[in-house]
Amino acid sequence: MSKAEKKKVFDITVLRRVFQFVKPYRKAFYFSLFMAILMAAFAPIRPFLIQLTVDSALLNRIHSPGWLNTFLFDAEKGSVGSFIIAVSIFQVIFLFIETAVRFGFSFLASWLGQNVVKDIRTTVYEKVLGLNLRQFDRTPIGTLTTRTISDIESVNDIFSEGLIPILADLLTIIVILCTMFFMDWRLTLISLIPFPFLLIATYYFKESVNKSFIKVRDAVAKLNAFVQEHLTGMPVVQAFAAEERELDQFKKINKEHRNANIKAIFAYSVFFPIVEIVLAVSTGLAVWWLAGQVTGNPLDKDMAGKLTAFIMFLNLLFRPLRIIADKFNVLQMGVIAAERVFKVMDNEDVTKNAGTHKPNLVKGEIEFKDVWFAYEAENYVLKNINFSAKAGETIALVGHTGSGKTSIISLLNRLYHIQKGEIKVDGVNIDDYQLDELRKHIGVVLQDVFLFSGSILDNITLRNPSITYQQVEDAAKMIGIHDFIMQLPGGYHYDVMERGSTLSLGQRQLISFIRALIYDPSILILDEATSSIDTESELLIQKAIDTLIAGRTSIVIAHRLSTIRKASKIIVLDKGEIKEMGTHEELLALGGFYKKLHEMQFEKKQSAIV
Repeated sequence: MSKAEKKKVFDITVLRRVFQFVKPYRKAFYFSLFMAILMAAFAPIRPFLIQLTVDSALLNRIHSPGWLNTFLFDAEKGSVGSFIIAVSIFQVIFLFIETAVRFGFSFLASWLGQNVVKDIRTTVYEKVLGLNLRQFDRTPIGTLTTRTISDIESVNDIFSEGLIPILADLLTIIVILCTMFFMDWRLTLISLIPFPFLLIATYYFKESVNKSFIKVRDAVAKLNAFVQEHLTGMPVVQAFAAEERELDQFKKINKEHRNANIKAIFAYSVFFPIVEIVLAVSTGLAVWWLAGQVTGNPLDKDMAGKLTAFIMFLNLLFRPLRIIADKFNVLQMGVIAAERVFKVMDNEDVTKNAGTHKPNLVKGEIEFKDVWFAYEAENYVLKNINFSAKAGETIALVGHTGSGKTSIISLLNRLYHIQKGEIKVDGVNIDDYQLDELRKHIGVVLQDVFLFSGSILDNITLRNPSITYQQVEDAAKMIGIHDFIMQLPGGYHYDVMERGSTLSLGQRQLISFIRALIYDPSILILDEATSSIDTESELLIQKAIDTLIAGRTSIVIAHRLSTIRKASKIIVLDKGEIKEMGTHEELLALGGFYKKLHEMQFEKKQSAIV
């Protein structure tokens, strides 16, 4: 945490934004404040009743205000014993009431925090869903996960352990101090002589624990990142016999985490005894002062009740001080976490969705006109791209890795924004389309297939209720994968686990192909759709492609040039520029880039056969 962040502990702007999410629950918030005031008002009552009981027992007469006598019973007709019993019964009843109020306060503060967290998390996730894909290129996934989960959970602490509980503790401290000064201001001043030392100790404890907590959280983040990364890459670790080296690295990070925790434990181990020592000194001073006031008069017996009450007051005063430093740290971390979350919410690099065009039918005509695109600044990866595709045509994009093929298809469904030029579908600029409507008519099959945890059916439909089971089954039969799916336990309800780990790469590719086709898109994008699968699966997909691209505009990216011979137009890219364009035969006759690529693949194939 930087010094600038520390200075923003009570950043009113951040707190005000957090409390914007409290508005739907303002009644609960106000009621929690009312209970905080009530708890503060209740704080001096029990010590006061104990004082009355002790004084009455020692003086052998009812020693209480007239209004309390009337409230408990008729004191003139009662006895001291009856009075003490009545006070004790009242204390028990009051204890239950106070406990109920404390329970209600604790529960309501936590309930309020959890509801605010739910609303903020939903808002943040909705924001993340709308972010431009460029943000995911720049920001580690773990960072966005932390903002959406851990940081927002810290915002909950503002309510359950931070601001509201701090207000309750401060009110209690104020009420206790006022009561003590009202009863005996001199005794109060004597008792509070060591109080400044406690305030100094509390400040240093707060700073020490705060630094330790920051180190602990940093260490936890490193541990999480290390474990997550190495669990994912475990095949590589084991394949290269790197277990011992990685274990040593883990031990190093784990040791940092332990040391950070020990520093925090040390701070607690020092602070709490200091609080007990200060409390003991305050109690001793109170006893010393009252002992000096005793003159032998029987009425001095009421000093015992006052001493008992003051000892209880001191305990009630010091109890919140023990943990208030912790609560300030919690509040600080909550505000800083909220600030980080709001940075995600304030991110303006979102996919623009101001378009209103919502056609019932998209024919699939595509036009790229003078398109320039860069992921960063003016480092253009696409330069002056011009091509068009008529409805039903198949366009193939070929070129070396990094030539800009995937960038072109990413622009078509508006995953990124272009810097110059325009892209049209059916003669309408894609920015004028309503985003959901544009993407609904574009089916995409990527080389790197991603399957979510869940059933095959859920991964195909993406939980779209408008897609029926029968539609999924028909599409699977069209691809030729229905029989394979039915052989799995549960068929279409088979759980593919995280990232589809229980399926082969080819099987995952086929499922993603069904996922694209089930929406019956007007434009079909195949990004290296057959590059990572076996020959048998490739034949299945190739056969399905020949059937499915009929009547659809298709853009195919393929390293295997044999798969795009039938394309209406082949576009050859190099370093973000179109070098050649034409049919397979035309480009071979041209003798340029395409012919060289073709000859290279042919030579590799011949070498593999040999």
